[in-house]
Amino acid sequence: MLYVVGWDNRKRIHNINIHADIINGKIWIQHDNTEEGIVADLEREGVPKSDIVLAFHEPELRKHTEYAVA
Repeated sequence: MLYVVGWDNRKRIHNINIHADIINGKIWIQHDNTEEGIVADLEREGVPKSDIVLAFHEPELRKHTEYAVA
């Protein structure tokens, strides 16, 4: 997980930017609140789409993407 924790004046900040898990050898993107997206970075580094699961999509929709279903 990559998150921001701190204070903005008197307001507490605790935001998750990226939540990813490795499950059965695949990278499961649970949450991605970055501008370009962590998936683009993974692909640039040579991670095949078949090893990336867009877990923030419901399972029925995943089969319509170029990425792994599970």
